Amino acid sequence: MTTGHVFIAASLDGFVARQDHSLDWLSKQPAAENDDGGFAAFMDSVDGLVMGTGSFRTLLEFGHWAYSKPVVVLSRSLTEQDIPEGLKDKVRLSTAEPADLMQELQKEGWTRAYIDGGRLVQSFLRQGLIADLTITTVPILIGGGIPLFGSLDQDIDLQVASSRILPTGMVQSKFRVV
Repeated sequence: MTTGHVFIAASLDGFVARQDHSLDWLSKQPAAENDDGGFAAFMDSVDGLVMGTGSFRTLLEFGHWAYSKPVVVLSRSLTEQDIPEGLKDKVRLSTAEPADLMQELQKEGWTRAYIDGGRLVQSFLRQGLIADLTITTVPILIGGGIPLFGSLDQDIDLQVASSRILPTGMVQSKFRVV
């Protein structure tokens, strides 16, 4: 089956966005001139993205679409009319359950899917659909928001694959789900 892979930033207190999906705390962090934290290489390794409604709406607010790869938005609230005309050939909606979606993607030839969005990452993790997580910890406390991790029915064992301090002072760690 297609495997899920996470590449995400989180505040030191574990939030990926404010409750309103705002990323203002992330955008005020310094950018490294010649270091994207491995994001381009990560994007080269995946066949496309799966994201939730909140992530999709937040990306639309940026004014430009950052992805050339196909995007599936898992949503029960969005309709085709919510997808801008210029993205209709790049973005599609699905109401499938995560495991069913991964099977559909495998039939389409996907081997690796980028899973993006706090709540979506949680649901894919709970269903055993994440192979690894690259988490960039931003040295800021925001006090509340959308947590990267939520409640679990059972432990999810992880193995540290690597950890490094980025030129920006952020700490990036990669974990394998075992």
